[in-house]
Amino acid sequence: MASPTEIRKGRVMNFQNAPHLVLDMQHRTQGRQAGFVQVTMRNLNNGTSTNAKFRSTDSVDFCHTSNNKLEYSYIDDQGYHFMDTDTFEDHVLPAEVCDSSKLYLVENKPYEILMVDDVPVAINLPAAVEMEITESAEGVKGDTASNVQKPATMQTGLVVQVPLFIKPGEIIKVRTEDGSYLGRA
Repeated sequence: MASPTEIRKGRVMNFQNAPHLVLDMQHRTQGRQAGFVQVTMRNLNNGTSTNAKFRSTDSVDFCHTSNNKLEYSYIDDQGYHFMDTDTFEDHVLPAEVCDSSKLYLVENKPYEILMVDDVPVAINLPAAVEMEITESAEGVKGDTASNVQKPATMQTGLVVQVPLFIKPGEIIKVRTEDGSYLGRA
């Protein structure tokens, strides 16, 4: 058991018999009253968010976690399959865990997977991913007076606004935070 002052963003703790990922943490004090820690966390079993207060007299239980580099293989009705390239072991993440990041998952690329007690529970996307453009409209010649952009569809189905000179088949970098074009790879 640990003190609530050890709670940090990104750590996983056992709260109400379920693993919860800490999304935000603030230490607060109010006048003469004792301080407390205000925590926003997401249940890793069902995806719901929860707010909780922990006083200095409370204790918290942190889960054993690790971040493993696993290679994305494919998707089927069980979920998203990731392979450990050292042991060739297959790890499956449920579809509801990967819904927010599925458009950034490129086959045969490594991703960092959060493991709680050797069970995969979440994907930590990199800041940018490299993707191939599968289709894009042709740019209009002479339309270069300003920063004109056109929609381009990536290999995962993600639509990104790119400059006119980008053509299908090119590989570009896409920011995972907002899905914006960063440049050619």
